[in-house]
Amino acid sequence: MSETTSVPNHHAHYPAFSGAMGVVGALSMIAGRQGDARLAARLSGLEPGETVIDIGCGPGAAVRYAAKLGANVIGVDPAAVMLRTARLLTRHSARVRYVEGAAERLPLPDASADVVWSIATVHHWSDVDAALAEVHRVLKPRGRLVVIEKQTQPGAHGHASHGWTDAQAQAFAEACAACGFQDVRVENASGRGPALSVVGLRRG
Repeated sequence: MSETTSVPNHHAHYPAFSGAMGVVGALSMIAGRQGDARLAARLSGLEPGETVIDIGCGPGAAVRYAAKLGANVIGVDPAAVMLRTARLLTRHSARVRYVEGAAERLPLPDASADVVWSIATVHHWSDVDAALAEVHRVLKPRGRLVVIEKQTQPGAHGHASHGWTDAQAQAFAEACAACGFQDVRVENASGRGPALSVVGLRRG
């Protein structure tokens, strides 16, 4: 990928959320996330009884939404403060568990998920190709990948750049295809606001 179209990894060299700022960050992610969760469920065609892995689950808003739809859900996050907050907010449920991990190192068995989604977190991935290889590994044959990022404009800076331009979404879709996903498509979408999604299937 060229420098102008590569998938953004704004936080690749930042430490994980921690301490007081981590708590503030976790609390800020609790409300207003239902739109993104509904979008992820719709794009994935999620069915009751299926297993979902939510990469970068934060305080677990999308995890809890998927569980309400009858899915079995595993929330993965590298930040201990996010996982502590998620566990506090999630009522005891046999359908939900949270594990510490990162997209590039998913602590989960091969072919263990029907759906993997990542909502507004790909820009945290430090190695997109390694992460996609891990996603491919943990998905069952014909399992679905859904990635959603805020739509941004070319040349944006700071927080406004945390998402994808159209070119970056296309570059990520091409990376998915190169990793062995099929029927990869880019869609304009709307969760909390204008968004871009990439959806693909793991080859059987």
